[in-house]
Amino acid sequence: MTLASLNLVAALPEIWLLCATSAILLIDLFIKDERRDITYALSMVTLLGAAFLTVNGFAWTPRVAFSGMFVADAMSDVLKLGMYGAVGLMLAYSRSYAADRGMYRGELFTLSLFALLGMMVMASSTNLLTLYVGLELLSLSLYALVALPRDSQPATEAAMKYFVLGALASGMLLYGMSMVYGATGSLDIHTIAAKVADGSANHTLMVFGLVFIVTGIGFKLGNVPFHMWVPDVYQGSPTAVTLLIGSAPKLAAFAFVMRLLVQGMPGLMADWQGMLIVLAVLSIGVGNLVAIAQTNLKRMLAYSTISHMGFLLLGVLAGTVQGYSAAMFYAIVYAITAVAGFGVVLLMSRQGFEAERLADLKGLAKRSPWFAWMMLFVMFSMAGIPVFVGFFAKLAVIQAIVEAQLVWLAVVAVLFSLIGAFYYLRVVKLMFMDEPSDESPIAVKLDMRILLSVNCLAMLVLGLMPNRLLVLCYQSVGHSLGVM
Repeated sequence: MTLASLNLVAALPEIWLLCATSAILLIDLFIKDERRDITYALSMVTLLGAAFLTVNGFAWTPRVAFSGMFVADAMSDVLKLGMYGAVGLMLAYSRSYAADRGMYRGELFTLSLFALLGMMVMASSTNLLTLYVGLELLSLSLYALVALPRDSQPATEAAMKYFVLGALASGMLLYGMSMVYGATGSLDIHTIAAKVADGSANHTLMVFGLVFIVTGIGFKLGNVPFHMWVPDVYQGSPTAVTLLIGSAPKLAAFAFVMRLLVQGMPGLMADWQGMLIVLAVLSIGVGNLVAIAQTNLKRMLAYSTISHMGFLLLGVLAGTVQGYSAAMFYAIVYAITAVAGFGVVLLMSRQGFEAERLADLKGLAKRSPWFAWMMLFVMFSMAGIPVFVGFFAKLAVIQAIVEAQLVWLAVVAVLFSLIGAFYYLRVVKLMFMDEPSDESPIAVKLDMRILLSVNCLAMLVLGLMPNRLLVLCYQSVGHSLGVM
């Protein structure tokens, strides 16, 4: 009996990640603190192995496993590769930071890998049950990671707030899913879509369930008005964990929206499109306006994330393959940019000092020109300034909603983007035009300098050549939806 006969080839990366992480969990018990680099190396090997299996098994034709509850398609595979990169960079950037704060332990690595497993399951689920299992695996791992510094009052408070926020989202989603099951008698998203299309589903109950599901999605993405404690979580969490929360899970959230709404309920597009318009406009508006008033860099980036998630929803609500692929492109670009931004904050921090206030960036160009230029790349990309890839991500989304006859929405998005550019450019002004308040040198190892440089230069290179990634997103979404 082979893996192919068991139909498990589709899930090989997940199986490998689960087995390897479980092995790391056991091996780490016998490793002394001063040799914790072994756990780090094993974690990186695990990520490389998962990436190899994903690339090796990449196919345009979707492959299913576990009686149709799991699928490996082009969209999920591309998103998984982005997740591996984000988690790998998070572990690399956070080595010195975690060691200085007593967090450089096996729990940091294994919980991060289990969170990654949850994201991968979310990306490949075609059943409400497996979608929920993946979501909870991700959420529970992140709750524990936020609370990893047990003696830190801000981290403990952030973990409790994140737990309450996650519990509300999970409750809403589960209640909505139960209504969808009651309306269709199935948990399979393709069966649900078919029953909605042929009119055999209870429409009233489906719309009721849809309201709760969209509310749960709003909580998970941190969209307004469900964003209450998202900035508190970003600010209170250790910066290494904030980096993780702000990057890879956004790719999983995009897949979650695609599986639930686009593939599971295309017949209710008129209903969920209106709900997403409200969430998107509020998120872009409130996120950009409130970010201007922030003095904490992590908190500012949290409100920035809220506005970016609004942009991501714009692509989805366009209701076209072009819109979905633009949203996917936006999610990948945002993950690359967020990792670099929080990476700069991580590498600038040192023992007993968190470089998380805007004032800490004053005169950075005089203290460390390299750091200043890397942060400038991040801010320009997030602001959507041409040449950098963030501009093309915003442009792709705006083009999609214009073609979907939602011109007024495109105008609103552009106006708030112009307002949002202020707080990004303020960071550049602080770095290059203000006098430094702290003259102490910033020491970073050569390998981290090279890694962060590659990460930040990727935003420029992808901005100069965005078409390849855009086409890949378009083709992968098209094949996954069965329209190509």
